[in-house]
Amino acid sequence: MRAGRVFAYGAAAGLLGDLLLGDPRRGHPVAAFGRAAGAVERVLWRDHRGWGALHTAVCAGGAAALGTAAAHAVRRSPAARLALTGAATWAVVGGTSLAREATAIGRALEAGDVAAARAQLPHLCGRDPQALDADGIARAVVESVAENTSDAVVGALVWGAVAGVPGLLGFRAVNTLDAMVGHKSPRYRRYGWASARLDDLAGWPGARLTAVLTTVAGGDPRGAVRAWRADAAQHPSPNAGPVEAAFAGALGVRLGGTLSYGGRIEHRPVLNGAAGRAVRAGSDDIDRAVRLSRRVGWLALGVCAGARLLARGARASIRQRGVTKGRTS
Repeated sequence: MRAGRVFAYGAAAGLLGDLLLGDPRRGHPVAAFGRAAGAVERVLWRDHRGWGALHTAVCAGGAAALGTAAAHAVRRSPAARLALTGAATWAVVGGTSLAREATAIGRALEAGDVAAARAQLPHLCGRDPQALDADGIARAVVESVAENTSDAVVGALVWGAVAGVPGLLGFRAVNTLDAMVGHKSPRYRRYGWASARLDDLAGWPGARLTAVLTTVAGGDPRGAVRAWRADAAQHPSPNAGPVEAAFAGALGVRLGGTLSYGGRIEHRPVLNGAAGRAVRAGSDDIDRAVRLSRRVGWLALGVCAGARLLARGARASIRQRGVTKGRTS
């Protein structure tokens, strides 16, 4: 079985596995990576960019190397290659857990239980829940669903299409490192710099594909494009900006504004402020964002699998033309 088909079938199986099973409660591979990365940090930590870069290289490079070794070990068995791709895809994508956490918060808000929604919010994002009212929690959930559609689903599929199992594991490692050390706290301002910059680079193609697919899958394609073009560049994150702006336009809501992380207040620009309305607790805004996220994830699978198949076919055609030309010259 050719590599393009292995990725297409394996990634589809992994995404279906995530849909049916979600993440395991215990023993998740990403959690195991996090523990390993934490152990490396305890050995290497210095308030210095160079030591942080070494930490990033060891952890992300180790994950990619593990994927390379695993792919090499099963290279002669199409069934094993497909199973490995499916398992790796299931391990690194998190669309179902994202939807479950968001929906649970939405149900709490619908019931008027703001305390329960606040208690659940840290499972989804790093906002300070006590600083948010019900509408603020709902807005944080929609923004997190948008950003994590790129980080937890589409970006992984993009790098899986580019580099197979090593790409899947490497991307998830980089994204996890950014969540662990890539923020601007006093401890990680220097040490986490390399992880944050590498995550920006690795996330760039997935974020743009997510924004494009959001315009296709959302209810207001023109609104999504308009908000993306007008507001994305104002966002402090080069990758969250296009995704959140496109989601805001597609859903017809306003995102961004004042928020709090770890006691630090940030005043972010409002996305889709001219055309959107405020996200409302108890409305269907969270459910609509979750449904849009799922549609984008499955569309991304189709795009990435199709691109991998086309690329393999194009390379085979080029090689065949080269062989034919050599024979006739």
